Amino acid sequence: MNIKKISKVITTSLALSLVLSACSDNKASTDEKSKDSGSKGKKVELIYARGKDDTHATQKMVAAFEKKYPNIDVKFREMPADTGKQHNAYVTAFNAKSDEIDVFDMDVVWPAEFAQAGYVMPLDRFIQKDGVKLDEYNEGALSASKFKGKQWALPKFIDAGMLFYRTDLVKSPPKTWDDLLKQAKADKGKGGTKFGYLMQAKQYEGLVCNAVEFIASYGGEIINDKGEVVVDSPQAVKGIKKLVEVATSDVVPKNVTTFAEPESHTAFINGQSAFIRNWPYQYALANDKSQSKIVGKIGVAPLPAGDKGPAAALGGWQAGINKNTDVPKEAWLFLKFMAGEEGQKLDAINGGHAPTLNKLFDDPDVQKANPYFKEEGFVNALKSAVSRPVAPNYTEISDIIQIQISKAIAKEITPEQAAKNMQKEISAKLQK
Repeated sequence: MNIKKISKVITTSLALSLVLSACSDNKASTDEKSKDSGSKGKKVELIYARGKDDTHATQKMVAAFEKKYPNIDVKFREMPADTGKQHNAYVTAFNAKSDEIDVFDMDVVWPAEFAQAGYVMPLDRFIQKDGVKLDEYNEGALSASKFKGKQWALPKFIDAGMLFYRTDLVKSPPKTWDDLLKQAKADKGKGGTKFGYLMQAKQYEGLVCNAVEFIASYGGEIINDKGEVVVDSPQAVKGIKKLVEVATSDVVPKNVTTFAEPESHTAFINGQSAFIRNWPYQYALANDKSQSKIVGKIGVAPLPAGDKGPAAALGGWQAGINKNTDVPKEAWLFLKFMAGEEGQKLDAINGGHAPTLNKLFDDPDVQKANPYFKEEGFVNALKSAVSRPVAPNYTEISDIIQIQISKAIAKEITPEQAAKNMQKEISAKLQK
């Protein structure tokens, strides 16, 4: 075994600790790897890491790639399902400059952090060389993978906040937040409902998503695309005011500040509300006959608009390349395939994920596998997606937002003061 191989094994063992030591696949040494995927007689091994996939879509996508590129052997390394543990495992490995993983999935809020830390390879030269058309991707999803003018990842699939409603109670979904409050009050109590509207107002990441949606719908931002903190603005304050108005109204549960996704979706599928703000999975859940009382009575629409229009907090996953990979060309080929039309189509059909390539929503095979992708309300909701604040220390920024918005909902501070506090505290924490 050569010196580099010994060093690599030692580094990897220390870096990945218990998480990756459970995986027995070892990568081929550098002298066994080809830097050219077209090299004859040599098999290039590439390791792709992502969280648990119960749908088997990943296996089918990898098989399709290997058929197209027979000289590249992709090994799938399953990471923890918990995104926090997954994040920490990557940080441990990449801090140690491990090249054990070549391509990996990132939560939508990680690219800036990983770029700042030097964990990921910029993709611009690959994108330009191969003529990848970035304008075909969902704009919000693409913006989340950019940092300081460079592209650090490609978006694989997208989640976005949406408005789901009871079609047996609601004739047409509300267009504005004021309309929502009016309809929610009128529909509360009908059809056995207890509430008019459900949201996520607990002090956690979901509250940040709701806040981003209200703020953006009134034309505000928390951090702009130049990396400047701009939350102390009339537009952002107006959005916070409307969030507080909704969260403290009589259309939501009195204990709404204890509601995360599980509490929200459980109440909705039990027939307790006419409206809910949630992620796309809500549609399938509400039509699951084994647990839902409202099967066949679900509509979906973009979230209500403020002065600027509707806005949906972006969720989903991106994929990037380890900066220390020793097979960058092969890693790019795999990433381009996975985040491209063929890979995303396989994932949409077999995994049920919403593509980030807009044209795939018109694909008959994708629509057949996911009937609700055809609904105008669903597609329009995705088009209104906006990213959460892009920052290399996002976790710290999120904590500040959660605390200040929670205080505003509790009426401990005014929306104006919440905006001023966020402006000051985020500016102090923001790493540039």
